[in-house]
Amino acid sequence: MTNPNNTPGSASPATTRKLADFLPGEKYSQYLLTGKNEMFAVCRGLAEHVSLISMIFNGGQDMVLTTLISWGENGLLLDFGASEEMNQAALKADKLFCAAQLDKVEIQFILRGVKRVVVDGRPTFHAQLPESILRLQRREYFRLLTPIVTPLRCKIHCSDAEGAPMTLSAQVVDISVGGVCLAGLPADLPLDTDTRFGDSSIDLPEGGAVVADLKLRWLVDVVSRSGVPSKRAGLEFLKLPHAKSTLIQRYITKTERERKARESGSA
Repeated sequence: MTNPNNTPGSASPATTRKLADFLPGEKYSQYLLTGKNEMFAVCRGLAEHVSLISMIFNGGQDMVLTTLISWGENGLLLDFGASEEMNQAALKADKLFCAAQLDKVEIQFILRGVKRVVVDGRPTFHAQLPESILRLQRREYFRLLTPIVTPLRCKIHCSDAEGAPMTLSAQVVDISVGGVCLAGLPADLPLDTDTRFGDSSIDLPEGGAVVADLKLRWLVDVVSRSGVPSKRAGLEFLKLPHAKSTLIQRYITKTERERKARESGSA
C-alpha cells in the first residue's frame, strides 16, 4: 500500500502485524525470486511507488514502517522510522521480516546484517541483499488501491479513549473481497488486534452499501509530513455474504477498467 502523504513510522508491541502473516517459502517456492535482476526489478517498483514496508522483528512484537531508498550489489538502503527507540531495536535484531504490497501483489523478504549509515545527512538502514524475494498475487484477494479523486469511506462502531461509544468514518486505502486497509484513524484510539467491529459499512458508488463485520488484523502508528500522528489498520471481512462479495468485485473490476482506459488515453 502506498501513501506519499505519510512518512515511515513505527508500531508499538500491541499493534504489530503478526509473523503468522508471512508465507512459508517452501510452500510457495515457485514464487520465490532468487536472481539479482528479478529482485532488483521488485526493488525498483517498491522505490518508485514509495511502497510502505513493514519490518517486523522481536518475534513479531515490534515493527518499523519504512520505505526503500535505493538498491544495488552492495545491498539495500531504507528510511529510518519515526521512533528512534524502534530504529535502534531493529538494528540489534538478527533478522527483519519485511512485507509490502506492490501493484496488489504480496512482497515478502528477510533482511540480515542491518547497520546504520548516514546518507545525505540523514540516518538510514543498510542491509545485505536478501537471499530471495517472495512475490505472490493471491487472485481471490486482488487488492485495489482506491482512487484519490473519488475515495471510499468506511464507518466503524468503536469506543473512544474514554470508553464512550462512537462511530468513525475512515478513508479506505485499498479494498478486496478479503478486507480493507483504513487510514486516518485517531492516534489515541484504543484498539487491539483481533478486535471485532459489527455492522461496519462502506458505500460503493453505483453499488449501494456493503455492511459487514470486520476484524482488526494489524495496526500501525504513522506520522504525516506535517507531524500529525494517526493510525493505519488492516481489517478482515468476517463471513461476507456472497452478494456483498459480488458488489465489491464489481466495483474493483469497474475501477480497474476505468484506470486502464485513462492510462491508455481512451477515456
